[in-house]
Parts: sequence; structure tokens; C-alpha cells
Amino acid sequence: MRIRQPKNLLTGILFISFGAAAMFLSAELTIGTAAKMGPGFFPFALGALLVILGAVVMLRGLVGAVGSHGWPTVQLKPLAAVLLSVVLFSQVLLPLGLLLSTALLVILASTASHEFRWKEALLNAAVLVAVILAVFVYLLEFQIPVLPAFIGGRS
Repeated sequence: MRIRQPKNLLTGILFISFGAAAMFLSAELTIGTAAKMGPGFFPFALGALLVILGAVVMLRGLVGAVGSHGWPTVQLKPLAAVLLSVVLFSQVLLPLGLLLSTALLVILASTASHEFRWKEALLNAAVLVAVILAVFVYLLEFQIPVLPAFIGGRS
């Protein structure tokens, strides 16, 4: 069988893998029924939906329209930028506070795009910081340091 759309095939396999992992890991929890859901019901159901979606996407890759789609190449710079930004956020949240660590996360993750522009990245960071402050600090009252520790930042 000829693979007609390799990106869809690989995406489907990825969805199926994550869905199966979610189903496997949530099987240890009480699943319950639709009327009386246990803590494992939602992750198991979400994993099952992801497996179904992955199967559909994978089948489209196998029997889809013939095109000049080659096998995708792995872009290491965007992958590294996004992963590094998340890891860095987790490490600097407490010392730098929510404002600076969120801005750093957004700006560093934005460099993954080949269309990166400082003005847009800073605007995105400012909007996201405002939304996070409104939702997590003021509405949900999370106890997260907002300002850096060297300024005396407290939640």
C-alpha cells in the first residue's frame, strides 16, 4: 500500500499513541459510568476520542488524495525553542514571578516561528500576562508570586 499523505499518517499515529497512553494511565483510576463518573472517566473518554480521531487522520493519510507530499522533515529549532521555553518557565516562575516568567515563556516560544517579530511577541506577551493575572491571580486567587523575589514579590 502506498502512503499518500505521510504527514496525516504520522499525525494519526501520534494521536493514537497519546490517546492510548491516556487510556492506559487512567485505567488505574475508578472510571465509573456516564451517570456516576469516577476520576478516571474523563481522561479515559478523552483518550478514546483521541484514538478515534487518530485512526481517522491516519486512514486519510493512507487513502487520501494523491499529492506531491513528501515525508515531513523535523525542524529542530522550533521544537527546541518551545520545549526550552516551557522548561525555563517552570524553573524561573518562583524566582522571577508570574509576570516576567510568562513574558519570557511567550517571547522564547515565539522565536520558534520563522515569522518572528519582536513587536508581535511583546504584544502577545503583554496580553497573555494580563489574562493570566486576571484569571489566576484575581479571579481564582492562586498563591503564585506575581513579582520577582528580588523586588519582594509575593502573591
